[in-house]
Amino acid sequence: MLLVAAFATQAQDVPNVLVKNVKGESVNFADVIKKGRITVVSFWATWCVPCKKEINNISEVMPEWKKNMDFDFVTVSIDDTRNIAKVKSYVNTMKWDFPTLIDPNQDLKQKLNFPSVPYTVVFDGNGKIVFTHQGYVEGDEFILKDKLKELLQQK
Repeated sequence: MLLVAAFATQAQDVPNVLVKNVKGESVNFADVIKKGRITVVSFWATWCVPCKKEINNISEVMPEWKKNMDFDFVTVSIDDTRNIAKVKSYVNTMKWDFPTLIDPNQDLKQKLNFPSVPYTVVFDGNGKIVFTHQGYVEGDEFILKDKLKELLQQK
């Protein structure tokens, strides 16, 4: 049953869903995933310790990865509207220099049909989901790195 759900999720295109940026402006998620670019999207929440650990670990290795791999990285918080200020504050404190979006009504989460965060999705250059990963344990970022290498070699 789980395998079927994962396959169904991976067959999806980029959903047209309005999310917010950290300034509170509405953004169509489909416009964030650029044609011809591999994009990693990491879903998280301010209350999710493993989520923050994963993104911080990716953030640390990102400069090294970017030397050899050309991809986009975006985070999407599923915090509700009451916590938008916490999201912005956390992003600023951590000095994340990649786009952070907020899915306050969890519309995007529902469209992608995943149970909880942390959750990582990789879109290929055609806007198709080619990889998903649920949860996080120390070192999972290297699974992502291997997948990115594999996808970029296929380009």
